[in-house]
Amino acid sequence: MEDNAIKILLVDDKKENLLSLQVILADRGYQFVEATSGKDALRILLKNQDFAIILMDVQMPLMDGFETAELIRESDKLKNVPIIFLTANMDKTEYIFKGYQSGAVDYMIKPLSPEILQAKVTIFTELFRKNKELRIKEEETHALNEIILKANNELASQNDAIQKHAEELRKKNMELDAFTYISSHDLQEPLRKIQTFTNLILTNEYPNLSEDGKIKFDRILYSTNRMRELINSLLTFSRATLVERKYINTDLNTIIADVKEALRENLLEKNVVIETDFHDKIKIIAFQFVQLMENLLHNSIKFARPDVQLRIQIKSRIVSGSDLQIENLSKEGDYCHLSFSDNGIGFDPQYNEKVFGVFQKLHGRDVYEGTGIGLAIVKKIVENHNGYIEAEGQTMKGVTFNIYIPC
Repeated sequence: MEDNAIKILLVDDKKENLLSLQVILADRGYQFVEATSGKDALRILLKNQDFAIILMDVQMPLMDGFETAELIRESDKLKNVPIIFLTANMDKTEYIFKGYQSGAVDYMIKPLSPEILQAKVTIFTELFRKNKELRIKEEETHALNEIILKANNELASQNDAIQKHAEELRKKNMELDAFTYISSHDLQEPLRKIQTFTNLILTNEYPNLSEDGKIKFDRILYSTNRMRELINSLLTFSRATLVERKYINTDLNTIIADVKEALRENLLEKNVVIETDFHDKIKIIAFQFVQLMENLLHNSIKFARPDVQLRIQIKSRIVSGSDLQIENLSKEGDYCHLSFSDNGIGFDPQYNEKVFGVFQKLHGRDVYEGTGIGLAIVKKIVENHNGYIEAEGQTMKGVTFNIYIPC
């Protein structure tokens, strides 16, 4: 018999009656357990309570069916197992009443009707099967609830950790604000005094200096100006993160016009040619994009080839995220692809990622001026727009910056 077969306890002191019951109920997937006395039935039930129904003869020696049923009902684990009495003598009202009083749910008078017995057993076994399935479901639900409770506790713990981290981050931001104040005030104040006195010396005493003194004084001026540029660059980099983000649909032609006006002298001095081809407006933080374009133009001017006129091409077009093979970008939605290309000295392709690092300079300070923060600011502004930037450089063939901003 299979382990999951429904078990029926047959109780009768006569073997032929036990065999008769099994014949009637055969081929229905039941597992029969036989007991030849009330005492034997109790012994079996104490070891195994997983019976769907008990079919019990009333007239048995030593302990009849009524006494056996009463003892079964005294057990909390067995009191709900249905008992059907089988007897030839329960045709009187007092016997029927005694049968129900002792705990039976039904009775049948011999000779038994196979069809009626089969029908009654089927009802109780199906009820047992449904109750068993319900208990299993309840156990599964309880186990699932335990898992959910554990997951909720873990989530609560993670939320506490996140809140703690957020508080630490808030404190770090406060420290950053303090650093910004120090940079903008405390660091620049002594620098302004140095510049004031060096300008006085430059105006009144410079011609009286020896040649060696003039060289050293020029180095002081250079270092002072570089310090001022570095502080301003650091301030710009920090503010690029802290700024309140307000995105507005903007025509890039307006951005470029503002940048050209701001850098007019530099562009005329280097005879720079700028070609633009823009499609559609873009939702951006306008003043930050002006800063982005200024930094890219400064970068191109700084690294222009001395023997070749500097030409810069700036283009934009709308592309689908699904067409871009870029892991950092979502496949859903559209992006504005902004490309910025020049024909300057470029750089080796191995430095495509390195160029965006703070204080990263690919060329000697004595050859090219700068603080090494300009492109880091560009990348930070792109990240403020939830976008992505990459650089493609080739030595003496210029560089192209590809910027992707969500539409």
